[in-house]
Amino acid sequence: MEYGDWIMVGLWIVLFALFLAFIPFYKKSQRKPTSVYLAFIVALAFEMFGLPLSMYFVTWAVGASLPPGILWQHTLEQYIGYWGMYIGFALNLIGALFVILGWQSIHKYYWSKKEGQGTLVTDGVYSLVRHPQYTGFMLITLGLLIHWATLPLLIMWPILTFVYYRLAKREERDLEREFGIQYLVYKKKTPMFLPCLRREVRLRLRRFQTLRQSSIR
Repeated sequence: MEYGDWIMVGLWIVLFALFLAFIPFYKKSQRKPTSVYLAFIVALAFEMFGLPLSMYFVTWAVGASLPPGILWQHTLEQYIGYWGMYIGFALNLIGALFVILGWQSIHKYYWSKKEGQGTLVTDGVYSLVRHPQYTGFMLITLGLLIHWATLPLLIMWPILTFVYYRLAKREERDLEREFGIQYLVYKKKTPMFLPCLRREVRLRLRRFQTLRQSSIR
């Protein structure tokens, strides 16, 4: 790995910062999670392409050099080969899809609703989780953490997860006041961040059986 490539540092930051453009409605409460996410991306880019500060710090503190894969260079490559990179990239891709699909669902309802009439979005990716965009940001950063774990990232990812959880809880209280029982029913049957794959399989099987029975009749 070549360090001191500041052009790549800048490109990496811009690439992953672009996902912030898919936050549909900017609120004051979103500033803190956005700041933590950007700090995470900057710290990662700096240590991937700029300077391996985590390795230098541990070497200075402990007096021993760290082998590749521990706080610098590809984290899992030394243990499971390139599958470590593939796992990280897969999480990046899934997270990006959650962010974009969540934005599309909100955007569609925003332009189709009548003025002054709020709409609770429950279809599409919102039928899988209640906060798909926050799920997406957490998956993107988790994939980066798996790809290249460093001291700052190991500290920042739990913080990022916590602030998104608090923001989601705050938004849910607002939605409960706005939509009442409609949101409570949706909240009860839809997971917060992680899709319930077993539930989705059951629903799809049930729909398939219903369609099959209809076609037989």
